[in-house]
Amino acid sequence: MYKSFFGLKENPFNVNPDPRYLYLTKEIEEALTGLMYGIQTRKGFITLTGEVGTGKTTLVNRLLNWLHQRRTKTAFLFNSRMDTSQLFDFVLSEFEISCESPSKSQQLMKLNQWLLERHAAGETAVLIIDEAQNLSYSVLEEVRLLTNLETPTEKLLQIVLSGQPELEEKLKLPELRQLRQRIMLRCKTSALTDEQTAYYIAERLRIGGASGGSIFSAKAIEAVHLYSLGIPRVINLICEHSLINAYAEQQRPIEPKIIEDIAREFQLDQVGPTVPEGNTRLDADTYMNEVSEQVEGLIKAWLRKRG
Repeated sequence: MYKSFFGLKENPFNVNPDPRYLYLTKEIEEALTGLMYGIQTRKGFITLTGEVGTGKTTLVNRLLNWLHQRRTKTAFLFNSRMDTSQLFDFVLSEFEISCESPSKSQQLMKLNQWLLERHAAGETAVLIIDEAQNLSYSVLEEVRLLTNLETPTEKLLQIVLSGQPELEEKLKLPELRQLRQRIMLRCKTSALTDEQTAYYIAERLRIGGASGGSIFSAKAIEAVHLYSLGIPRVINLICEHSLINAYAEQQRPIEPKIIEDIAREFQLDQVGPTVPEGNTRLDADTYMNEVSEQVEGLIKAWLRKRG
């Protein structure tokens, strides 16, 4: 629809976590490098945390691409609302390990034997759990026990827990102190600065096929950052609908008014925490937590409407 009007070959602001569109800010590059290093050196346990919509799943998909290129055995669990028996079922299924017995001890023995065989062949096995903040304490304890699968010198299974900041808070609880002590690397994603937002939009347009001529005015990009708070998923939402509206109005480059109209449509102009009376300052982390929760709700509502 709007692609030919703007000279694009594909939709550059699709909400799907396409690893081709991963924008390597310093923070994202450090996180990706940390994940790769931790897996290569068999650190055993790594966490990846960040606010809603800051690119964790896209980053994980890039990591998975890298691992597949190296023929690494991977298990990616995206459904974190599971019990302990389901955990082992999912892990064995993802690694394509056959086990007829439903017994957890038998499944664990099968997994251990398979990991030893991979280690003897010089291969690495990686378990990645997305949305890990939803894991129950009992499942997290089972995940910790998986790190006991090791040789005298190395961990047989590399584990990455990816989740929202609530994961970090959960790991601070006394009941999970043994798990917390085993985390060797902590990687993070964060919201974009105004300058990074401009580069992010330009890079996605380039990958989408843009070949010259401004699509967003400088003021429009400033407005995108203002209403998105630098959260990549919200930037994509605003830019995607801005392209549609600008095409309908035959407007190029896109000006701030269109951005403002989109922000009002999705109530992004109303997003913001309520400051207690008499409190003139708000902790930045608290602010981002509250805003991200509201934005996530709005995006989910939009996706339901769209579907």
